[in-house]
Amino acid sequence: MDALPQDLFALSLVVFLLGIKHGFDADHLATIDGLTRFNSRSRPRLARYCGTLFSLGHGAVVIAIALTVGTLAQHWQTPEWLATFGAWVSIAFLLALGMVNVHAVLRTDPGEIVRPVGLKGRFLGRLARAASPGWVALVGALFALSFDTVSQAALFALTATRFGGWQHALMLGLLFMLGMLVTDGINGYWISRLILRADQIAALASRVMSLVVAGVSLLVGAFGVMKLCLPTVGTWSDGKDLFFGSAVIAVVAGSYLLALRLTRSPGAVAAIGD
Repeated sequence: MDALPQDLFALSLVVFLLGIKHGFDADHLATIDGLTRFNSRSRPRLARYCGTLFSLGHGAVVIAIALTVGTLAQHWQTPEWLATFGAWVSIAFLLALGMVNVHAVLRTDPGEIVRPVGLKGRFLGRLARAASPGWVALVGALFALSFDTVSQAALFALTATRFGGWQHALMLGLLFMLGMLVTDGINGYWISRLILRADQIAALASRVMSLVVAGVSLLVGAFGVMKLCLPTVGTWSDGKDLFFGSAVIAVVAGSYLLALRLTRSPGAVAAIGD
């Protein structure tokens, strides 16, 4: 629990940022992309809100985990090996996601829209055809049943118990879900708009986002390896979680805004046409 701030306001802010960062996970982006595309023609209204519904389902499971851990915290302590094991699992996922998304960019023709690739989505591929709000939310809930999400929710819930009972764990769970709603809700809406204009600018915008998400995944994974293998790096990074999390969010959000600007820029279309 030492990895999270011990001040309630700082902890709340970090958990909110973790939710935003979690929403940029390649698995989230890939699944929301698939759900939005599947519903874009026959259910355009549902397609716009696939990201929001996905986050609500995902967040409901996170809140349930946080409440359970917060309630049982007095009778259970986190094993010391869990944090290290969880870190290596997260690193492996980040590196794998980064590489498969770089590969997706390289294998996509320049004029086509790049679809982000997720690992969990490959095991739950049929669920990307969910065609009702309840089913879309269920897909989000199923994606929360993974080691990285469960361990992250348990970690901040255990930290919250230092400030009181389950109410603080519930508050942090809601903040985490709110962060995901910001990211995934906007992403689902943007993807639905992107599908409507399958031109060169849309293809370029999707390429920008895919490369940045892949690059950030690889960099964060590599930094995680350095922290675990080099004590000096781990010592130097202690207490800088808020800074690093904000930097990652700023980079990905900046690339998202750039991609969004490209899809709306007549000048960019003319430049590519030349």
